[in-house]
Amino acid sequence: MFGSEMLCKKREDYLEWPEYFMAVAFLSAQRSKDPNSQVGACIVNPENKIVGIGYNGMPNGCSDDLLPWTRTAQSKLDTKYPYVCHAELNAIMNKNSADVKGCSMYVALFPCNECAKLIIQAGIKEVIFMSDKYHDSPEMTAARRLFDLAGIIYRKFKPKCNKIIIDFDSINGRPSQKPM
Repeated sequence: MFGSEMLCKKREDYLEWPEYFMAVAFLSAQRSKDPNSQVGACIVNPENKIVGIGYNGMPNGCSDDLLPWTRTAQSKLDTKYPYVCHAELNAIMNKNSADVKGCSMYVALFPCNECAKLIIQAGIKEVIFMSDKYHDSPEMTAARRLFDLAGIIYRKFKPKCNKIIIDFDSINGRPSQKPM
């Protein structure tokens, strides 16, 4: 048929959709200036198209040099918590489509109750998270309760590989820096 092209097969080691979307969430998290928690989110429609990404950071127009990044202080107003916008909120606000109804959200950290409310109101149907390290906190317990009541599916992401390396030299045909 196509001569020597028939002998060439497609790559077998490509990223599957779930790994790709979670990797986009993790890559987005690298934009966060938070010294303690870098969280990213990626919203995907049913056609596997990314319709929104976000990471945790200060609101637009609010200097992240003038607001606190600390987790503890005598006053809650001197911590980051009253000011930081979570990745889920930013992904919803940064959407590049009319809405995100019926979409899935890949997120590095299980959403808090405030983000759960936004996810529900936005019409997102599924949340895939990597870490649930605050599982027993009241905020996460409330989030699970809200998701259950609203019929939102949430599940822990189980990666097929633990690491994805981005090698900027690979496009030039140079071998990647693999440890010997």
